[in-house]
Amino acid sequence: MARKAQRLTGTLLVTAGLLGATPALAAPQGLYSSSELMDAEVYLQGSDQRRIGEVEDILLGENMGVQAVVIETDDDSELGEHEYVINKGDFTVQTTNEDNLDELSYRVTVNMDEAQVSNQAEYTNDWWQNAKRDAAQAWESTRESASSAWQSTREATSSLLKKASDAISPDQ
Repeated sequence: MARKAQRLTGTLLVTAGLLGATPALAAPQGLYSSSELMDAEVYLQGSDQRRIGEVEDILLGENMGVQAVVIETDDDSELGEHEYVINKGDFTVQTTNEDNLDELSYRVTVNMDEAQVSNQAEYTNDWWQNAKRDAAQAWESTRESASSAWQSTREATSSLLKKASDAISPDQ
Protein backbone atom coordinates (compact mmCIF):
# COMPACT_ATOMS: atom_id res chain seq x y z
CA MET A 1 0.00 0.00 0.00
CA ALA A 2 2.87 2.41 0.79
CA ARG A 3 4.31 1.78 -2.68
CA LYS A 4 0.96 2.64 -4.28
CA ALA A 5 0.63 5.82 -2.22
CA GLN A 6 4.18 6.86 -3.10
CA ARG A 7 3.56 6.25 -6.81
CA LEU A 8 0.29 8.15 -6.72
CA THR A 9 1.87 11.05 -4.86
CA GLY A 10 4.69 11.34 -7.39
CA THR A 11 2.43 10.78 -10.37
CA LEU A 12 0.67 13.38 -12.45
CA LEU A 13 -2.61 12.03 -13.78
CA VAL A 14 -3.67 13.37 -17.14
CA THR A 15 -6.91 12.89 -18.99
CA ALA A 16 -7.18 10.72 -22.07
CA GLY A 17 -8.21 13.63 -24.26
CA LEU A 18 -5.01 15.49 -23.50
CA LEU A 19 -2.85 12.69 -24.84
CA GLY A 20 -4.35 12.74 -28.30
CA ALA A 21 -6.42 10.22 -30.13
CA THR A 22 -6.78 6.74 -28.71
CA PRO A 23 -6.04 3.79 -31.02
CA ALA A 24 -9.14 2.16 -32.48
CA LEU A 25 -8.47 -1.11 -30.63
CA ALA A 26 -7.92 0.48 -27.22
CA ALA A 27 -10.70 1.99 -25.14
CA PRO A 28 -9.94 5.30 -23.40
CA GLN A 29 -8.94 4.83 -19.78
CA GLY A 30 -9.78 8.35 -18.65
CA LEU A 31 -6.56 8.88 -16.69
CA TYR A 32 -2.92 8.21 -17.49
CA SER A 33 0.06 8.13 -15.15
CA SER A 34 2.94 10.37 -16.21
CA SER A 35 5.45 8.33 -14.20
CA GLU A 36 4.44 5.24 -16.16
CA LEU A 37 4.39 7.17 -19.43
CA MET A 38 7.99 8.23 -18.85
CA ASP A 39 10.28 5.66 -20.47
CA ALA A 40 7.37 4.04 -22.32
CA GLU A 41 8.53 2.37 -25.50
CA VAL A 42 7.83 4.36 -28.69
CA TYR A 43 6.92 2.76 -32.01
CA LEU A 44 6.36 4.03 -35.54
CA GLN A 45 2.91 3.73 -37.06
CA GLY A 46 2.30 1.37 -39.92
CA SER A 47 2.66 -2.29 -40.62
CA ASP A 48 6.14 -2.83 -39.19
CA GLN A 49 5.43 -1.10 -35.84
CA ARG A 50 9.20 -0.77 -35.35
CA ARG A 51 10.45 0.40 -31.93
CA ILE A 52 12.39 3.67 -32.28
CA GLY A 53 12.98 4.76 -28.69
CA GLU A 54 11.26 5.82 -25.49
CA VAL A 55 9.46 8.76 -23.91
CA GLU A 56 12.03 11.08 -22.36
CA ASP A 57 9.82 13.94 -21.16
CA ILE A 58 6.24 15.23 -21.10
CA LEU A 59 5.66 18.90 -21.90
CA LEU A 60 2.73 20.71 -20.27
CA GLY A 61 1.20 24.03 -21.25
CA GLU A 62 -0.11 26.87 -19.08
CA ASN A 63 -3.35 24.96 -18.53
CA MET A 64 -1.30 21.99 -17.24
CA GLY A 65 -2.50 19.95 -20.20
CA VAL A 66 -0.14 17.79 -22.21
CA GLN A 67 1.17 19.73 -25.22
CA ALA A 68 3.79 17.25 -26.43
CA VAL A 69 6.05 14.38 -25.49
CA VAL A 70 9.78 14.26 -26.05
CA ILE A 71 11.00 10.97 -27.44
CA GLU A 72 14.58 9.84 -27.32
CA THR A 73 15.35 7.76 -30.37
CA ASP A 74 17.68 4.79 -30.09
CA ASP A 75 21.26 5.07 -31.28
CA ASP A 76 20.85 1.83 -33.21
CA SER A 77 17.75 3.10 -35.09
CA GLU A 78 18.09 4.78 -38.47
CA LEU A 79 17.19 8.05 -36.69
CA GLY A 80 20.27 7.91 -34.49
CA GLU A 81 20.26 9.13 -30.90
CA HIS A 82 18.21 12.34 -30.82
CA GLU A 83 15.40 13.86 -28.79
CA TYR A 84 12.37 14.94 -30.83
CA VAL A 85 9.31 16.92 -29.75
CA ILE A 86 6.12 15.10 -30.80
CA ASN A 87 3.02 17.28 -30.47
CA LYS A 88 -0.29 16.23 -28.96
CA GLY A 89 -2.36 14.62 -31.68
CA ASP A 90 0.70 13.12 -33.39
CA PHE A 91 0.91 10.15 -31.04
CA THR A 92 -1.37 7.66 -29.34
CA VAL A 93 -1.02 5.83 -26.06
CA GLN A 94 -2.06 2.22 -25.58
CA THR A 95 -2.39 0.88 -22.05
CA THR A 96 -1.54 -2.65 -20.94
CA ASN A 97 -2.33 -4.19 -17.55
CA GLU A 98 -4.74 -1.33 -16.88
CA ASP A 99 -6.45 -3.17 -14.01
CA ASN A 100 -3.26 -3.44 -11.94
CA LEU A 101 -1.46 -0.23 -10.94
CA ASP A 102 1.71 -2.17 -10.11
CA GLU A 103 1.80 -3.70 -13.61
CA LEU A 104 0.51 -0.70 -15.58
CA SER A 105 2.47 0.17 -18.71
CA TYR A 106 2.07 2.13 -21.92
CA ARG A 107 3.05 1.80 -25.54
CA VAL A 108 3.31 5.04 -27.49
CA THR A 109 2.80 5.03 -31.24
CA VAL A 110 3.99 8.03 -33.22
CA ASN A 111 1.56 8.71 -36.06
CA MET A 112 4.40 9.33 -38.51
CA ASP A 113 6.96 7.50 -40.53
CA GLU A 114 10.69 7.72 -39.87
CA ALA A 115 11.24 10.64 -42.26
CA GLN A 116 8.47 12.66 -40.61
CA VAL A 117 9.90 11.99 -37.14
CA SER A 118 13.33 13.18 -38.27
CA ASN A 119 11.70 16.46 -39.42
CA GLN A 120 10.25 17.21 -35.97
CA ALA A 121 11.87 19.84 -33.77
CA GLU A 122 14.79 18.57 -31.75
CA TYR A 123 14.50 19.10 -28.02
CA THR A 124 17.39 21.48 -27.32
CA ASN A 125 17.94 24.49 -25.09
CA ASP A 126 17.34 26.80 -28.08
CA TRP A 127 14.05 25.05 -28.83
CA TRP A 128 13.04 25.31 -25.16
CA GLN A 129 13.82 29.05 -24.93
CA ASN A 130 11.98 29.82 -28.19
CA ALA A 131 8.94 27.69 -27.24
CA LYS A 132 8.78 29.31 -23.80
CA ARG A 133 8.95 32.82 -25.31
CA ASP A 134 6.34 32.00 -27.98
CA ALA A 135 3.96 30.51 -25.40
CA ALA A 136 4.31 33.58 -23.15
CA GLN A 137 3.61 35.89 -26.11
CA ALA A 138 0.56 33.86 -27.13
CA TRP A 139 -0.73 33.94 -23.56
CA GLU A 140 -0.27 37.72 -23.35
CA SER A 141 -1.99 38.23 -26.71
CA THR A 142 -4.92 36.06 -25.61
CA ARG A 143 -5.20 37.95 -22.33
CA GLU A 144 -5.17 41.32 -24.12
CA SER A 145 -7.77 40.14 -26.66
CA ALA A 146 -10.04 38.87 -23.90
CA SER A 147 -9.73 42.17 -22.03
CA SER A 148 -10.46 44.15 -25.21
CA ALA A 149 -13.49 41.98 -26.02
CA TRP A 150 -14.84 42.47 -22.50
CA GLN A 151 -14.39 46.26 -22.75
CA SER A 152 -16.15 46.37 -26.15
CA THR A 153 -19.03 44.25 -24.86
CA ARG A 154 -19.40 46.43 -21.77
CA GLU A 155 -19.42 49.64 -23.82
CA ALA A 156 -21.93 48.25 -26.34
CA THR A 157 -24.23 47.03 -23.56
CA SER A 158 -24.02 50.38 -21.78
CA SER A 159 -24.87 52.22 -25.02
CA LEU A 160 -27.85 49.93 -25.70
CA LEU A 161 -29.16 50.40 -22.15
CA LYS A 162 -28.85 54.21 -22.49
CA LYS A 163 -30.71 54.14 -25.83
CA ALA A 164 -33.44 51.95 -24.34
CA SER A 165 -33.72 54.27 -21.35
CA ASP A 166 -33.91 57.32 -23.62
CA ALA A 167 -36.62 55.66 -25.72
CA ILE A 168 -38.70 54.90 -22.65
CA SER A 169 -38.23 58.35 -21.04
CA PRO A 170 -37.31 60.80 -23.83
CA ASP A 171 -37.78 63.91 -21.65
CA GLN A 172 -35.32 62.93 -18.96
